[in-house]
Amino acid sequence: MGKVYAHRDLKICSKDCLCLFVCPTGATNNETGQIDKDKCIGCGACAMACPAHAITLISKKMPPAQPKTEEVIVSLDKVIRNKIWEIWQIHSLLEKSENEAEKKLLKALYHSHKVVLEDLMREKGYMLPESKNTHEFLQTLLTDEFADPKIVQKLLELLEVNE
Repeated sequence: MGKVYAHRDLKICSKDCLCLFVCPTGATNNETGQIDKDKCIGCGACAMACPAHAITLISKKMPPAQPKTEEVIVSLDKVIRNKIWEIWQIHSLLEKSENEAEKKLLKALYHSHKVVLEDLMREKGYMLPESKNTHEFLQTLLTDEFADPKIVQKLLELLEVNE
């Protein structure tokens, strides 16, 4: 089995189904639109044949997060806190606004700030499933009254720390 597997983005798939004809293992499925990860050998034939470029190859094991200096971590924390404050401010304005055009703009700003915040959090390592930060966070959820310990334990078993 290869180190990568094919993944089809159904949102951009043009349903030309050329991938069906070139896949040597029959991993592509026209009925569900999915590619069977277990059958896929990672040859990339389907990705090369796809006219819509809807198929990409994904690594089966993610690389470890890049180490960051303390200065970078402190800076990320500062930017993250500021972004959270900005999101809170936009949300407050959105709740008070009665103008539809203003609401539309505020919703767009709110969404874009959330996307940037997610990217910042991912850069810090908190949203990488294989990161040590995620594993440590899940450990704290084992005793959290709002988290289901069975689900948290299952996640801890499934997510291999790679740093």
